[in-house]
Amino acid sequence: MMNHSLKSRCKISPGTVITGKWHGNKYTIIKELGFGANGIVYLATHNGNKVALKMSDNGMSITSEVNVLKSFAKVQGPGALGPSLLDVDDWKSSAGIISFYVMEYIHGPDLLAFLQQKGKGWMPVLFLQLLNDLARLHENGWVFGDLKPENLIISGPPPKIRCIDVGGTTIQGRAIKEFTEFYDRGYWGLGSRRAEAGYDLFSAAMMMINTAYPKRFNKAAGGITQLREAIRGKSELLPYESVIVKALQGRYISAKEMRAELLDCMNDYPASKHTNPSASAAVKRKRAAVNQAAAQMTRQHYRKHKKKRGWLEFFTISVVVTCLYALYIFLKLQ
Repeated sequence: MMNHSLKSRCKISPGTVITGKWHGNKYTIIKELGFGANGIVYLATHNGNKVALKMSDNGMSITSEVNVLKSFAKVQGPGALGPSLLDVDDWKSSAGIISFYVMEYIHGPDLLAFLQQKGKGWMPVLFLQLLNDLARLHENGWVFGDLKPENLIISGPPPKIRCIDVGGTTIQGRAIKEFTEFYDRGYWGLGSRRAEAGYDLFSAAMMMINTAYPKRFNKAAGGITQLREAIRGKSELLPYESVIVKALQGRYISAKEMRAELLDCMNDYPASKHTNPSASAAVKRKRAAVNQAAAQMTRQHYRKHKKKRGWLEFFTISVVVTCLYALYIFLKLQ
């Protein structure tokens, strides 16, 4: 948690204009979005666009997070797991020089709120996205660290999982910088706090459990026994039990491996079971409407064709009758 002196120095009222000392860009503060151990994040505007501005009097922390965002951009390009970095500067305030950086403002509900709104059938789909992004991050030498639903925003459409806080991102091999107990394997006695792929995959598995237990739960006996019981206590987690347990036990080599097995579980489990019921009903209604329209078109086509065929038959009969009558008159005159 941020110390009180740091928060008081970085506390800014809405409407305050932050002017960069070096680049001269101006940012108008709208409101506070959140604060943590290393700074406060504000929603601000710049040239009519909304941005997220994080400030701290800990220059080393700012530098570290900026380096992470730059690495994200190189690794993943636009739409990366983390927000795009827009500016880095200092602000000469009445309390002294305060470092800040500006990043893309990612708007949307957090992971748990999104699942509550759209249905838990989206859970495996979003985790496939997350594991894909984590795989690229790990391949480039980073571990996310403080992975939790509050740090993950679902933007879109189409729904895309994005991160709004990279403060815990750590170079592989070092000690994890920031963590939240529920998602920390050290807290559960299932591993160290060394930055490696398995640390993030443990956190991802705990988030999958968290989707079924939105208020979380306290550690009792701890270890895999308590967590396995929690998984088996929720029917929506049972199809993915093998994947979750393997991640909790550190048995995955990479995020790609975990992703492949999660995809296998989705393919093995009937689609109707993990599809959003409201979305499924909407699809059925749309399909029924399409079928009805098709049937209507078929009936119209049949009536039109029947009418056309009737006129053709009338014309043919008329021609034949006329020809026969002309032949009759010709023979009578002979």
